[in-house]
Amino acid sequence: MLTAFTCAYNQGVKIIQRHNWQVTPRQAVEIQKTLAAEVIKTGSISSPRRIAGVDISVNRFSKTGSGAVVVLDYPSLQIAEVQVVKDAVTFPYVPGLLSFREIPLLLQAFEKLKTAPDLVLVDGQGIAHPRRIGLASHLGLILGIPTIGCAKSRLCGEHVVPDIKSGSFTDLTDSGEVIGAVVRTRANVKPLYISIGHLISLPNAIKWVLACCRGCRLPEPTRLAHQAAGGNLKVVVALK
Repeated sequence: MLTAFTCAYNQGVKIIQRHNWQVTPRQAVEIQKTLAAEVIKTGSISSPRRIAGVDISVNRFSKTGSGAVVVLDYPSLQIAEVQVVKDAVTFPYVPGLLSFREIPLLLQAFEKLKTAPDLVLVDGQGIAHPRRIGLASHLGLILGIPTIGCAKSRLCGEHVVPDIKSGSFTDLTDSGEVIGAVVRTRANVKPLYISIGHLISLPNAIKWVLACCRGCRLPEPTRLAHQAAGGNLKVVVALK
């Protein structure tokens, strides 16, 4: 049974409780197999007003983590809101199951948001995942908001190296299925692995990642979220 509730802080963000988070790795795999069939791999966004980036920083020694959500106004990409939550991380580190380790922290940050995003860029995989449900897809199903996976490394699949020019990309495929794109976001730097999270097509995902890159390898939403999660973001919010 699905339970949806609206955050007390933000009437625009609804979090859908899809399952219990206190599960074993074996149970987590079964949950992924069930949820993967619900990921919507189509959709377009014409004029988002706010784009969010999310990231997690985990201290391996203290078993605590920081989950950050940074919301930017578009097209200025100025910071509209930042929420960072620190808490215990209880799920073990298991490749392919990072969403069970990281999403509980991110949801706490989303619950605090006063600014609803129209699109979420996630530092992690979308459907470019062995079971086609990485962090971005899992989070998208819970939030009901279009999400894009913007990973710095490959989890699965094969690809041809894209041209060195900014904006160049090649398909990321796995067993003949296109699961993402390898996108050169800045000339002569390592590409990013872009994949559908939820409620968006791959061409649109590529489009919006490139639209959010302002001279850096990482798109601004996830670049700033990475800084926020690490405690290194100096926030200046423009007055409305």
